[in-house]
Amino acid sequence: MKRVVLVLFLFGVAAALFAQVQLPEYHFASGNWAITGQRLYQNDAKAGLAKVNIQAPQNGAIVYEFDARYENGAEDGHGGFGLHIFEDTAYNGASWGAGKSYLLWLNYDENPINKNIPQGLSAQLYRSQTNSQMDLVENYDLNRYVNFLTDESLAYPVHFKIIADGDSGEVRVYDPTEDGSVYYVLYIDRKDLPLKGNWVSLRTNGMRMSFTN
Repeated sequence: MKRVVLVLFLFGVAAALFAQVQLPEYHFASGNWAITGQRLYQNDAKAGLAKVNIQAPQNGAIVYEFDARYENGAEDGHGGFGLHIFEDTAYNGASWGAGKSYLLWLNYDENPINKNIPQGLSAQLYRSQTNSQMDLVENYDLNRYVNFLTDESLAYPVHFKIIADGDSGEVRVYDPTEDGSVYYVLYIDRKDLPLKGNWVSLRTNGMRMSFTN
């Protein structure tokens, strides 16, 4: 299986080696992104549609694996981040959707506007059809984990591992609190299969985050 989001680690390596390592094409499309040490930061806590586009050919079974760390910005009771996968095109500006793709989203919202989004901690699967249209496919209440959101625990990176199969449509999301344990299995709509894409978009909403492998 191919590993895609390991490219985040390469950002740090390239910075450390003064860009002697050739990176795939990428674009800081919106928000305030920067490489510091071996971490990729999104530094604008107010950016609602912060996004970096990374060129990554995807077909068949793909492993998306990275560490994410909360920096600040969700003190107002709202923030989120996620990953567009199997993205057909990349729009290098602020956008709600990301061409034809699927968005895996982790959300914290104490007062959600959308009545379908649970209050507190939750996760969503969206189907993006254009840069401005996305449909909510599945919704998950994660408030059983809300006790983990302490100042002490948020200071440490959380490891994320996702395996998505563009042929079968199966998406396995691994439990970051238990090594090797699958937390959720999602299924992409069969009418969209097989999924192929040339880009991955990492995005944040309303908070500062940093990422690495």
